[in-house]
Amino acid sequence: MSPRSLSSLTPALLLLSLLLSTAAVVRAGVPEQQAIVEGANDPVAALWQRMQRGEAKLDATSEKTFLASVLRELKIPVESQVLVFSKTSLQNSHITPRTPRAVYFNEECYVGWVQGMGGVMELIGMDGERGPQFYTLTIPTQKDEKPELGRSEQCFSCHEGSRTGNVKGMLVRSVYTDASGQPQLQDGSFLSTHESPLHERWGGWYVTGRHGNDLHMGNVTATVDENSQTRDIRLDRKAGANVLDLSPYIDIRSYLTGSSDLVALMVLEHQCTMHNLLTAANEQCRQAMLRQHEFQKAFGEKVTDSPQGSALGVFNSHVDKLLHHLLFCGEYELKDDGVEGAVAFQDAFRANRKENAGGRSLKDFQLRTRLFKDRCSYMIYSNSFEALPPQLKTMLYTRLLAVLNGTDASPDFAHLSASERENILSILRETKKDFPRQ
Repeated sequence: MSPRSLSSLTPALLLLSLLLSTAAVVRAGVPEQQAIVEGANDPVAALWQRMQRGEAKLDATSEKTFLASVLRELKIPVESQVLVFSKTSLQNSHITPRTPRAVYFNEECYVGWVQGMGGVMELIGMDGERGPQFYTLTIPTQKDEKPELGRSEQCFSCHEGSRTGNVKGMLVRSVYTDASGQPQLQDGSFLSTHESPLHERWGGWYVTGRHGNDLHMGNVTATVDENSQTRDIRLDRKAGANVLDLSPYIDIRSYLTGSSDLVALMVLEHQCTMHNLLTAANEQCRQAMLRQHEFQKAFGEKVTDSPQGSALGVFNSHVDKLLHHLLFCGEYELKDDGVEGAVAFQDAFRANRKENAGGRSLKDFQLRTRLFKDRCSYMIYSNSFEALPPQLKTMLYTRLLAVLNGTDASPDFAHLSASERENILSILRETKKDFPRQ
């Protein structure tokens, strides 16, 4: 098993695995509803408030129409759909290889839906300063019934820990599952990031797209050789390779689209880690400055907004982590002519791209040896990035500029050619107003 293998973990593929049993619930139209979104500044809270003002209405004709209208209001493309068949939460009685959970996302939101779940949807909205906000939303089943919004703190038993940087966050996990979708955790699991080799990715996921002979764990379940003296887990990766049609696996009519695109999965893996790093940086740097101010006041020193001492160490640590992930350090090099996913997802993902005068953007795919042409994360435009403490952002921009203009010749960034650095620099200077020009 690889060093990335993690052997004693909660159920894998935990993205959006909210525990619903103790969710606080409020019904639309009653005064208490504001308690759920009070102080929140995320797209889900904004949608709920629009609904209360009568400015948005969700179509509850069926679960699918309700889901489609939620995605439309949150500006999440249907084409981002990825499907998970591992059992991952209290919903696991409804999740099987025939009825996988659907996950949809954009840069600011994540939505999870399980068909036949009694009309409960899971949502995460990114609040720039407070991090991810976890919600449940019920789908009306009666004519005069209204949607219900809820929260559950218990979801943080999975979504807050060392695997998310000790902050509330998201993670994409890969496991061996049995024929029912039950994770076989005793056989290990993997945390999927843009650094993961394909052979460790997507266990418990459906995966559509071409990837040649570089095999992944998706589309198949595992078997165990009971005759072996030691437990022998077997996974036929070839049987799940280069799948373009999920009709033999599921009834695709039950879903908004018939795909679970591998490029969407790769984007999701990068984005979840980036969100977690941004959340951690925001929280921990702000806390460091509060401690510094308290220390300065206690000792009668001048209160300064420039990080010093231990606070400076915290800032430098997060600058380093953010910089390395922004620039795709350690990204797995795609093999066998790379991967090929659905054009529909790529077009939907790039619809809000920010281009320079030459038409280049940070959302342009390469897919032969890596995910993107110009390796600086599109998440630099996200609300979570914009909400970083100004001191941290200034320090990060200084380091980023040094890498892009060649001043920083660290081997950590040797994967970026001179021309790629020039392209990234041009894109940022023309599309990001606060990026330094010198």
